Amino acid sequence: MRAMIYGAGSLGTVLGAYITKNGGQIDLVNRNKAHVDALNKKGAKITGLADFCVPVKAITPDELEGKYDVILLLTKQLKNAEVVTSLKDYLADDGVVVTLQNGLPEPLIADIVGKNRTMGCVVEWGATLSAPGVCTLTSHPDSLSFHMGKMEGISDEQFDKVKNLLELMCPVHTEENLLGARWSKLLINATFSGLGTVVGGTFGDVAGDKKARKVAIRCIKEVIDVGRATGVTFAPVQGKNITKLFYYKNPVKRAIATMIIPIAMKKHKDIEPSMLQDLKKGKQCEIESINGVVCEWGKKYGIKTPINDRIVAIVKKAQAGGVQLKKENINLFKDLL
Repeated sequence: MRAMIYGAGSLGTVLGAYITKNGGQIDLVNRNKAHVDALNKKGAKITGLADFCVPVKAITPDELEGKYDVILLLTKQLKNAEVVTSLKDYLADDGVVVTLQNGLPEPLIADIVGKNRTMGCVVEWGATLSAPGVCTLTSHPDSLSFHMGKMEGISDEQFDKVKNLLELMCPVHTEENLLGARWSKLLINATFSGLGTVVGGTFGDVAGDKKARKVAIRCIKEVIDVGRATGVTFAPVQGKNITKLFYYKNPVKRAIATMIIPIAMKKHKDIEPSMLQDLKKGKQCEIESINGVVCEWGKKYGIKTPINDRIVAIVKKAQAGGVQLKKENINLFKDLL
């Protein structure tokens, strides 16, 4: 079986390193030649909450050749139409594209390669690219997991092939409710990636700050309200019913849910939002594919999303150079509380 990780940045490098370390074979594809060269010369070095280095095979997109049975997609969604169309030429007839991206990417990918060649996987851990060839795992090893589902037409053989590959890193939970799993991940990203980017910090900087938690719990409620309006049932996250934990209809329940936030995020407190990482590098971030999705669906179903609207506005302003991402930005939500 031939497999590749397309977009082997922080998450992809960690995933590729674990797969290779545990006996699998996979190509790591990235446009950053310095990163690719470092991986080939020195191996993939994983630091932080793991510590190992393993030789890997890394290439740039222009070096791709032949057909692949599994393509794990970890690029940003911004150019999915262009990227997936180009990858179609390298996909075997019975091969699959497995999107490990944020947001709700499966429908567009299925339009390009077909439902019978599209799978979705929710990543429940985080990492940061520290230097060329070096990535920092920011989630505790005992909290690493994937939730994986499939579009119509995917065979058991295709599904098991991908599951076995990903299990070389960590547990893979079969997700019958793929859309529910996507919305659950979107809830976490909209809240902790969105607000983490606004304050220029980590998930822990949001969960550990009293003012930020008050904003976070309202953001969570907005995502749940919008998701439910679309008809989705939120899937559990690492065995926890997040809607039961965090949804509220009165001030008492809101206070309790707010107090739970630091406990719930304890094992992921060191995650630095990928959007913040992109902005630090002067790159365009995925705000429209995360908080922007919540706002878009909210408008469609008549659900107000003032917190998510404000997050999008602040991040866009920061992207244009009009605001500095810092802790004090949490005060920009004061009028909404």
